[in-house]
Amino acid sequence: MKKVTAFIGNHQKHSTYKAVCEFERNLKAYGNIEFEIVFLKDYQLEYCRGCKVCFEKGEEYCPLHDDRDILMEKMIQSDGVIFATPNYAFHVSAPMKNLLDRLAFTFHRPRFFGKTFTAIVNQGIFGGNAIVKYLSSMGGNFGFRVSKGCVLTTLEPRSEAAQNKITREIKKASARFYKDLMRAAPPVPSFFRLMTFRMSRTSIQLMLDDKSKDYRYYKENGWFESGYYYPVSLGLVKKMAGRIFDGMGKRMVKRS
Repeated sequence: MKKVTAFIGNHQKHSTYKAVCEFERNLKAYGNIEFEIVFLKDYQLEYCRGCKVCFEKGEEYCPLHDDRDILMEKMIQSDGVIFATPNYAFHVSAPMKNLLDRLAFTFHRPRFFGKTFTAIVNQGIFGGNAIVKYLSSMGGNFGFRVSKGCVLTTLEPRSEAAQNKITREIKKASARFYKDLMRAAPPVPSFFRLMTFRMSRTSIQLMLDDKSKDYRYYKENGWFESGYYYPVSLGLVKKMAGRIFDGMGKRMVKRS
């Protein structure tokens, strides 16, 4: 059985919630899925103060003692994660953005490898595609395998044709997500993801030491010696590209 958790960024059980419920029904029709819906409004999550303690010393030293780790543990215990939000002023809702801010240290120390991510955005008229792109980028930076999300135009009053289109979009997105959720092999990184890893680890290795949480994290995971975050066949071209990215990282450190 696969565990999927959907994090909803608004307060009402309206269009976003209904879309997640329909997504859930589709997934359960495809296979044996345990599904949990999490409303961020039900958890205490203080606003990030920008102190950078989580970056420098570690997230365990964050001065804010709230439900951040509870929410993160739900992601860790899940095989698949969904971020669902309405389009508020051409961006995610405030609770969703706050969650992303509070997990920003994960950009330095990604960890959700082997897990699948997607985004559901509902909107009145337009702007949702940029939000899905943003959330997909966040998911990739956190380490997730990203499945293409969906944008749902839920303007009311809604015609039957408009509702049918929403249903089709949710069905296509849930089918993609389920397919990615069931994949056994980890994805081969893109050149961009490979470059990000190799240049980051080179700069961390040359500029930091055991006093830094980033350095210790990379060292404990064996990333200073590995080709990528996880075992994967890179192929000849990407192996060569990896060495080039290592050199770029070294030059970047020398210039800093």
